[in-house]
Amino acid sequence: MDDTTYMLWYDGDPERGLAEKVERAVAYYTAKYGAAPTTCFVNPDVLAGQELLAGSVRLHPSRTVLRDHFWVGVELEGQS
Repeated sequence: MDDTTYMLWYDGDPERGLAEKVERAVAYYTAKYGAAPTTCFVNPDVLAGQELLAGSVRLHPSRTVLRDHFWVGVELEGQS
């Protein structure tokens, strides 16, 4: 797997919380690419004061990511 592989995940279910949505994206990414992602970019409005970690995945606010979308992948050393 290329360490720079990112995947866009959509989960618009209002019944699920942020952590559960990220967990589902992580599970799918891991099954598809054979490695667990370490980072996830989300719309800043989704964070709304929540922690910047969901399990072992670091959350980063990004205005370029639409609400209910999750850009997951593997963060390379030295990035942040």
